[in-house]
Amino acid sequence: MFIRIVKLSFHIENVPAFLENFELMKQQIRNAPGNRLLELYRDKQNPGVFFTYSYWETEQDLENYRQSELFYDVWAFTKKLFNDKPEAWSVDRLVSLG
Repeated sequence: MFIRIVKLSFHIENVPAFLENFELMKQQIRNAPGNRLLELYRDKQNPGVFFTYSYWETEQDLENYRQSELFYDVWAFTKKLFNDKPEAWSVDRLVSLG
């Protein structure tokens, strides 16, 4: 399993549209084959900055999602709202203390 972290920066006036669309799409994203967890975080200092954390069984599962119609629809809507280029990292979890 690995984790995908994506930083999304929005014009503040576009935040409500992003949150509304995320609310509509989150279950579909979470139910994509191989997805084990989907979380959304908001920066405490900059309310226009968000991070998504998604846990995937394999890198191929993420790639399949990224090639899907669902991803295309989500991304086509979301990218119009950005005020900066998104950043993404794929990481392996090495330690987790619960």
